Order: sequence, then structure tokens, then C-alpha cells
Amino acid sequence: MPDHIVVAHDYLTQSGGAERVALELARRLGARELITSVYAPELTFGGFDGFPIRQSASRLLQAQRADIRRALPLLAPAWSQMPQVDADVLVCSSSGWSHGLRATDSTFKVVYCHNPARWLYQRADYATGASAAARTALTVLAPALRRWDQRAARSADLYLANSTWVAARILRVYGLTARVVHPPMSLDATGPQTAVDGIDPGYFLTVSRARGYKGTSRLIEAFARMPEQRLVVVGWDLPEDLTPNVTALSAVSEEQLRWLYAHARALMSVSHEDFGLTPVEAGAFGTPSLLLRAGGFTDSTEEDVSGSFVESDSVDAVMDAVRGYRTDWDADLVRANAARFSPEAFERHLRRAIGLD
Repeated sequence: MPDHIVVAHDYLTQSGGAERVALELARRLGARELITSVYAPELTFGGFDGFPIRQSASRLLQAQRADIRRALPLLAPAWSQMPQVDADVLVCSSSGWSHGLRATDSTFKVVYCHNPARWLYQRADYATGASAAARTALTVLAPALRRWDQRAARSADLYLANSTWVAARILRVYGLTARVVHPPMSLDATGPQTAVDGIDPGYFLTVSRARGYKGTSRLIEAFARMPEQRLVVVGWDLPEDLTPNVTALSAVSEEQLRWLYAHARALMSVSHEDFGLTPVEAGAFGTPSLLLRAGGFTDSTEEDVSGSFVESDSVDAVMDAVRGYRTDWDADLVRANAARFSPEAFERHLRRAIGLD
């Protein structure tokens, strides 16, 4: 039975779904070491300090820890130059970088793919809201990065995808067949809650990082035209001239996030998510979802049981869906759907896929 397992993740400089999954991979597999390009403990989840962490030696890369996207030209060489891994199993938690980590021939290399590199294969999404200079840089760098990325993908012995949507992208982009292992919901729904001042229960909630492709601006526009409805946005720094029925919270504690999930009318998103953990996290509190019928949401949501779908991300479609949203959800059934994505279920499926059982 393999006992020397190493986990790698692109960068630990933010608090998103991929970082939660990377931490759970390390915990569930008993990783001896965690490798990343940049580790900023003040910017990501607690818990990573429970593992020995190896980072890139690049000082230029470390200098961009506040916004790692600015270091895009540096990431491929940084991962290529890291020492070769000699272990029983190497699991690369990757959205485009850590799968470039080299491993010895005796190391079984697994890539857990959150999505093929968005800046190469979904550039319109990635560049939404980016500056003209950033878009130009992507255009110039794309051919060389694509060659590097294709070589990195083919260095794996096994590819895993976090959703059927991503598995289809992997097949289209790399010509590789990936096995689907859905990510775990690792937020503890039984933990303590702290109310957020000024917010009363019964709002629609959206939780995401500030990326243009997340579609949050369309939600804000829709709610601006529905003053009778309320929206709480977590994870964004938004202008102060929002309509009174939209509240923006740039950062919240885990205790506050639990309270927000527990007291929302619904978790809402019109993002094209690779999987999308937030509906599962909300579901653990018995809170249903209202989601775009696209991407990983179609894996995580049981229609009319744990949530319902919006057919397009247009403002009019959002408004119609909000105004017609049900109120008779069965919280126990919503929780049961979320339980399908428990850390324990994740570990079982992961170990079976890798061959660790």
C-alpha cells in the first residue's frame, strides 16, 4: 500500500473552492508534503500549516503573491524548475500549473483537474474585466504556454476531473479520458455561526471571487431593477453607490459565512462554473439554490429537490427566475443532496480511482 504521497497545488494565495479541495486532498490522503508555487497563509485557508510546504524559489514570483495572475509568465518555468518528485503517488491539484511538476518514472502521477487552463482555452472568460495590456500579454504568450501545457498534461498517469463538464473539456483539449471524482464540501455546517450586522434573513446570496466570468454584475443589475428583492454578495469589493437592496461583503469569517448560508432564501449564481461548491455548501444548511443551467451546477444540483435553474444569464431571465422562485423547499432533501459530496464520499471515490484501496 503506497504510504509516500505528495500533493501539489497551483498556488495558495486565495480562498476559493480549489484551495479547499487541495487541503482536503492532503488531509484525506495523508500527504507527507504539499508543494506549491507561492504560499501566503494570510490569504488562504487555515490548515495548510499542518503539512510541510515547499514553494518555488523564484523571488519574482513571490513578489506577486497579492495577485498571482500578474505572474502568469513566471508560473510555467517556476513549476518546470522545481525539484523532481520521488514518491509513491503525486497528486497535482491543477487549474493549469501544478500538472507541470516533474516526477520520477517510479512515481504514479495523478492530476486532479479543476479545469484545463482557462487563460488558454477559455480566454474570453479569463480576460473579462482584464486590462488591454493583460489581454495583449495573453495573446503573445498563448502559443508557448499551450505547448508547455499539452506536454504537462501528457506526463500524467491518471487524469481525474471534478465534473462531467470538465471531463468533456479535458477530452476536447488534451484528447485524454478523465474519470470524474466530484470535490468535497469541506465547510463544517455544524460549526459556530456569527450574524452579520445589518442583514436580516431571507435574502438571495452569491459567494464568489471577483472574476468577470462569474456573472455577478448581471445579478447586481437584475436586483437593481427589483427593489422588493434583496441580494447579498460575498467576495467582491463593489462600488459604494449600489442600490439599497444589494449588500456587498468583501470578506467574511467562516462563522459569518455559515450564518449567511443558513439564513439565505437561496444561494444564487449565473456563473459558468467548473463544478461550483457554493450550492453544495449552502445545501448543507438546508438552503436551496437558483443557478444557471450550465457547467458543474448540473452535476451538483438535483432539479426541484435541491434547487432550480435559470436558462440564461441575461438580466431578464434572472429577474423572471427570482420573482418566480419557490418557497416550499424540503430542507432535509436539500441536505441529503449535499451529503453526496461529503469529505468521506470524496475520499472513497478518490482512493478507488487512484487504486489505493
